[in-house]
Amino acid sequence: MQLKISIFASVMLLWTLVSAAKDGYEEARKPAMGIVNIAANGFQQDSEADPAVAQKANELPTCLMCVCLSGSVYCEEVSPEMTAVPSLPKETLYLYARFNKISKIRNSDFADTATLKRIDLTGNLITEIEDGAFSKLPFLEELTLAENRLTKLPVLPMKLVSFNANSNRLKPQGVKAAAFKKLTRLAYLYLGNNELTEVPELPESLHVVHLHNNKIATITDETFCKGNTSHYIRPNLDQVRLDGNPIELSQHPYSFICLQFLPIGWYN
Repeated sequence: MQLKISIFASVMLLWTLVSAAKDGYEEARKPAMGIVNIAANGFQQDSEADPAVAQKANELPTCLMCVCLSGSVYCEEVSPEMTAVPSLPKETLYLYARFNKISKIRNSDFADTATLKRIDLTGNLITEIEDGAFSKLPFLEELTLAENRLTKLPVLPMKLVSFNANSNRLKPQGVKAAAFKKLTRLAYLYLGNNELTEVPELPESLHVVHLHNNKIATITDETFCKGNTSHYIRPNLDQVRLDGNPIELSQHPYSFICLQFLPIGWYN
């Protein structure tokens, strides 16, 4: 009987010591009064600080709103709504910011990301792009602005290989005749579903040009070829789309004589 009492007393003493140690540990973990831990930003903020500073501190960094992976930044259908191009890591190569509510591209948006090779802004609400927005991107090869609300084009980077502005509101006065002429590496040009009335000057490097569903009513023998010579062959351009325009190709029999393939699509 005395042995059982002794064992019971030892167990109770051990339990008391463990409980006291646990309470002390929990107390030590509590932050001091007036200090709030902000784990997402990695620093502490005084609870009585300026509210504007506190709000800025709570803004999520780009790589918490988006997915940053091996030089690529994916900001697709971001919630809460993304209305401007986010700040990007300086080593970003590829930006996919599709299906958001970005309305304007500013000169400063890509000023610190000269490494960019591809930008995809499909499905936003872009109505304006400042002329210098892409001027500091010497390596940009692919630019996609499809399904926005653009009425005119900005100055484009010289090394573009692919440019897609399908399904905008591009007007004749918003696309200069020589807008693409000096882009000597441009191979893929997509300008379908706009309001253009003329075919812009096309660089010799082009492989594909889509101009379907515009308002193009006429072309000349020099639009795609060189009307003053029948010996000129354009070997690169192998896909032209002009369907959905108020043009009758039968009235322009020599307009495609230099091409290896006739325009694709359905024509009246």
